[in-house]
Amino acid sequence: MHSPRPPQAGFTYIGLLVTVVIVGLMLTAASRVWSVSEQRERETQLLFVGDAIRMAIAAYFASGQQYPLSLQDLLADSRSPTPRRYLRRLYFDPITGAADWTLVPAPAGGIMGVASRSMLKPIKRTGFSQIDVGFENADCYCVWQFVFEPHYYNRRTAPASPHP
Repeated sequence: MHSPRPPQAGFTYIGLLVTVVIVGLMLTAASRVWSVSEQRERETQLLFVGDAIRMAIAAYFASGQQYPLSLQDLLADSRSPTPRRYLRRLYFDPITGAADWTLVPAPAGGIMGVASRSMLKPIKRTGFSQIDVGFENADCYCVWQFVFEPHYYNRRTAPASPHP
């Protein structure tokens, strides 16, 4: 014969289930925080890389009053007797993880800037530098166009050439 169970026989099992649910919820919250933190880091990298490419295009333009025909021209400019390098290497888009930039064409030919192909919504909405003020409240990273426009720099001091 079976002996009758005490009234608290399933209490440990229910306590274990509640603990598992709480740990699961905490892990879900931690993964969301980690994901947002990672996106912020890639966003910061995008701003840095995009600005580096914009400044390389500016230096290329300053040395010959024309835009580069491709990003490869920024690695080795053969218009002068000694090749000039405006970028050490072609950067990947930190958001997509590939070198799949959208090239912004210049009116007279060549490229005047780049933009990410990512359709993700940016975390950063305000607080951009003066040159990037157009990025505010953008719906996707694809709106963030890192463009060199000579008339913008003519109003201010032109960017310094990386080569003396």
